[in-house]
Amino acid sequence: MSTMNAAKPAPTSNHRPRAEFSAQWLSPATAVISVHGELDASNAADLVECGMRHSRAGAQLVLDLSTVEFFGAGCFACLHTLNVRYAGDDVEWVLIPSAAVSRVLRICDPARALPVSSELPAALSMLHEQPRPLQLVNTEH
Repeated sequence: MSTMNAAKPAPTSNHRPRAEFSAQWLSPATAVISVHGELDASNAADLVECGMRHSRAGAQLVLDLSTVEFFGAGCFACLHTLNVRYAGDDVEWVLIPSAAVSRVLRICDPARALPVSSELPAALSMLHEQPRPLQLVNTEH
């Protein structure tokens, strides 16, 4: 399992980092990225960086934000960015939001475009049930 601490405190501070990121591959094709703490403008880019670093083309990914205590509205753009990049890389993914993340999703994603699940077993089930998107094949040589 690889782990990345994102927002490091000042050297003289005894405070914990604002957000901690970890990733675990459950199988060669399925990763779970877990984020704990607070996400805001100061560490939003770390969310995208971690999400992209631990994804693989054609793989499946669960982004577990269930223990995120604060989620700034500006961080929604990060989820949208990941959604677009994952679509381009053929990565199937599901988001597990905390109450703080769900509040922002209700406002910023009223059409529910992002794939959301309530817990890890349900998220993994969603991934296994999702049909692979069709791809155009050029038959002209």
